[in-house]
Amino acid sequence: MNNLFSLKGKTAIVTGALGLIGQQHCRALNEAGACVVVADINEHECSEFAKNHLEYSIGLHLDVTKKETINRLLKDVLLHYRKIDILVNNAAINDMFENPKAATEESKFENYPLNLWQKSLDVNLTGVFLCSQVIGSQMVSRKKGSIINIGSTYGVSAPDQQLYQDSDGGQSFYKPPAYPVTKAGVIMLSKYLAAYWGKSGIRVNTLTPGGVKNGQSDYFIDKYSMKTPLGRMAESTDYKGALVFLASDASAYMTGANLVVDGGWTCW
Repeated sequence: MNNLFSLKGKTAIVTGALGLIGQQHCRALNEAGACVVVADINEHECSEFAKNHLEYSIGLHLDVTKKETINRLLKDVLLHYRKIDILVNNAAINDMFENPKAATEESKFENYPLNLWQKSLDVNLTGVFLCSQVIGSQMVSRKKGSIINIGSTYGVSAPDQQLYQDSDGGQSFYKPPAYPVTKAGVIMLSKYLAAYWGKSGIRVNTLTPGGVKNGQSDYFIDKYSMKTPLGRMAESTDYKGALVFLASDASAYMTGANLVVDGGWTCW
């Protein structure tokens, strides 16, 4: 059984690796035995993270919206490790509004800026498309590989806007449309690629996490927890086991699936 979950001798790439969950993805794969390529915008921080927190791993610059940087990363990884076994498409953004005081109005669907919609599409969906196209094609040449695309419960069910009300009942913020729409697209892209590359030996699955506790207000955490059967938000480490499962031979007969790990959020 231990051999089924082992990633010893494997090479894994994690995009958006410096994020809260991205760091845990890197740790999980490395702890299971994989050499990890920590890929994100800031190459120095990627290198430092790989050096200080992982073994037999490297950090490389990657902008998932630019195909030339993905090609460069592919070349560097092949020079260093000679093969790629696992790709975790984790890079994604949530909307950031320049003026917090105007966020309530701007986050309304009626007022939502087109540039924010386009930016989310570029990173959250086109980024997954490009990384899968470039790195997945290399996997096809070896007829083996596991691609894990990181989704979201908001790609499965629509946001409950009441969750973003303050303690006085006022709507301080609306969850905008771009993040849920792009994450729903990621789930379908996984299914498409699973069907397309199945005969080439490439498995493509989605890992859909629930909300992670990360400095939110106590009021928000309590409301979120009440909507979750397990009664809490996720810790950043709660997805490590599921990721290793999808990356390893333990899930050898699994492709095109959406593994939802959300404390039961979407069962209601």
